[in-house]
Amino acid sequence: MRGSILGTRVRRVEDADLITGASSFVGNLQLEGLLHAVFVRSPLAHGRITGIDVAAAASAPGVVAVFTAADLDLPAHHGYMVVNPQLPRPPLATDRVRFVGEPVALVVAESKAAAVDAAELVEVDYDPLPAVVDPEAALEQGAELQFPELGTNLVAGARSAPEPDPLADAELVVRARMVNQRIAVVPMEGNAVVADPTGDGEHELVVHISTQMPHGVRAQLCDVFGLPAEKVRVIAPHVGGGFGGKPAITAEHTATVGAARALGRPVAWVETRSENLVSMPHGRGQVGYYELGLTRQGKITGLRARVLGDAGGWAGFGGVLPIYMTYLMAPGVYDVPVVGYDAAAVVTNTTPMGAFRGAGRPEAAAHLERIMDIAAAELDMDPVELRRRNLLDPASFPFTTRTGAVYDSGDYDLPLTEALRLAGYEKLREEQATRRANGDPVQLGIGVGVYVEVTSPGGGSEFGSVQVYPDGSATVSAGTSAHGQGHATAFAMLVSDTLGIPLDKISYVQSDTAVVPRGGGTGGSKSLQLGGSAVSAAATDVLEQARRQAAALLEAAVDDIELTEDGRFGVAGVPSAAVTWVQVAAAAQEAGKELAAGLDVAQGGATFPFGAHVSVVEVDTETGRVTPRQHVAVDDCGRILNPLLVEGQQHGGLAQGIAQALYEEVVYDPEGQPLTATLADYRMPSAADLFDFETATTETPTALNALGAKGIGESATIGSTPAVQNAVVDALSHLGVRHIDLPCTPERVWRAVQDARAGRLPDLWSEPPPAVFDDLPIRGGAEPEDAGGI
Repeated sequence: MRGSILGTRVRRVEDADLITGASSFVGNLQLEGLLHAVFVRSPLAHGRITGIDVAAAASAPGVVAVFTAADLDLPAHHGYMVVNPQLPRPPLATDRVRFVGEPVALVVAESKAAAVDAAELVEVDYDPLPAVVDPEAALEQGAELQFPELGTNLVAGARSAPEPDPLADAELVVRARMVNQRIAVVPMEGNAVVADPTGDGEHELVVHISTQMPHGVRAQLCDVFGLPAEKVRVIAPHVGGGFGGKPAITAEHTATVGAARALGRPVAWVETRSENLVSMPHGRGQVGYYELGLTRQGKITGLRARVLGDAGGWAGFGGVLPIYMTYLMAPGVYDVPVVGYDAAAVVTNTTPMGAFRGAGRPEAAAHLERIMDIAAAELDMDPVELRRRNLLDPASFPFTTRTGAVYDSGDYDLPLTEALRLAGYEKLREEQATRRANGDPVQLGIGVGVYVEVTSPGGGSEFGSVQVYPDGSATVSAGTSAHGQGHATAFAMLVSDTLGIPLDKISYVQSDTAVVPRGGGTGGSKSLQLGGSAVSAAATDVLEQARRQAAALLEAAVDDIELTEDGRFGVAGVPSAAVTWVQVAAAAQEAGKELAAGLDVAQGGATFPFGAHVSVVEVDTETGRVTPRQHVAVDDCGRILNPLLVEGQQHGGLAQGIAQALYEEVVYDPEGQPLTATLADYRMPSAADLFDFETATTETPTALNALGAKGIGESATIGSTPAVQNAVVDALSHLGVRHIDLPCTPERVWRAVQDARAGRLPDLWSEPPPAVFDDLPIRGGAEPEDAGGI
């Protein structure tokens, strides 16, 4: 019996290229005749365009062309999702601008420097209009309309039926208005594209692009430019991070491709960091009005939530994530008998909203876990005990929630118990009590976050292929598109485990639509469960082909052929009879055959990873400074293929989740001017801000795929943010502090302490904008399968 490498700590095979500089990104690409594009962007958040003068720019040295919307004449189109059918976005602004940074014109020159200089010469006349920055203010009577033809800033929404009343049986109702702030995606590499209209002989258009979903990008390009799929090739080389920010083509991509086709020469656009902070769609951006009903014994009787999503300018698809994904996950890990949930998306004069690691699920967990802590304080109950009284019974799975999610498997107390043990919860509470008794200015806070999330929303299918060559090497490919997750390692492990071929003889091919025939790309933490399952099935198919070929060589029955420990094909009971992969593949080639399989594997539904986090922070009550001291994350992603890859995802997710809790926030002034448009102003944590994380896992396999795997890419982001926020509030709860909105900055913490000491306890509740939710259509029918699959 051959041993399995699955479940072992195999080091990543793709890292050598990355750390030696052998990797190649879009910005490294040099093509003959390559031109460079620079966008002229709006300095206003809202205004009418009354004139554009490009004469000086067009005559500047090195400039090949300057384009406005009228010059390119490209169709307006939607992004990753259609938020409102009436609001397709033009690649370049036409009659008005709707956020600072919206592209107005495009300069194409022989060099990047020449394009930058010429862009300064484009003169745009604007008639300024009032800006609306806040999503709640956008719904007030008399608010400036972003699209006057709509007659409202409300662009999408849905509500639950009015009956049953989720609070009817409650003996206690706790209420809170909570903000899940807008944050920037900030991948290491921003958006980048090189559009080559000269083609490659087979394809009319070749586009190199930094994206998570090459095949999706090809489909969009074909739709926008009216080209057949077989004439368009999309290649994603190494991609410097995505995090949900690169699922589709943006206005800039479309304009760049349009310019290249108009000029008949390849054109490159590589986003600068300042451009990235105002043009790449932002994430989160929700205001939640939550009401939780409970008995006096702490049993949940119902939940009513009304959530407002900021869509930003041009109705970015992130605005509707509360309507779909946050709604789907609203009940979380708890047995909630009745759920009432209304959600609306509004447009504002800000950067359009998209997705950021988790895409609607972190917001659901943050709101729910925060209201649970507020309820625990009201009941004078330990927050862990309140959670345990309401966790779903492991025997109830598969479990269908009141929002229609079908939880495949789960044991939610399992990771919670382990996280509490690793953190030393009881001793932490003792230390906290001592500090409080001593009046220590630096107080200790302990926060808990228990979560469940959805991965591979809607199930779906993915392509995978495996081929073995006469030299005994193999190639594996999949329709996923890695940008740091470790697909090359994971998929090679599956092939090696099935075929017995060493990892160093397995190469990985991805992200080229001319080589990989189809694929869903990467998003929604679906790659291993879908792509991995397809690769595993393809490898099994190849193994069966090889066994038949080996049987012919060894003159034995196929059923007697087995793959031995050393990776050879032998005959059961006859140790001396064996052939190698080289012999088998060579024989197949001589017979005019290939040892290859490419197929699709479908999954019948979504999977639901879960976990529990414990955060320990120290809060200086005199300065408001929060210092994270300990963070324990216990995440359950089903069967684990490679613990090293899982830990990497946990660590990355923790860094971004903790950053949202304490540091990051996109801020605008009342006129819509971004105040965080550089990394000097946007508070990205550095290594100096972070600390050692304690990660562990439990394993509760799913029955929905052969690997038993669920996603892990977004889990730690979802569990960490509410745990840290709860810890900060917990540190100050004895002073009377009941809530602090995200992020828990020193100023916010200090003000909360000052208010509490002065006896000024802000009301946690405020009513949502009047009549907004009452007029929404009642929810019904199936939700889009791809909602949140980024």
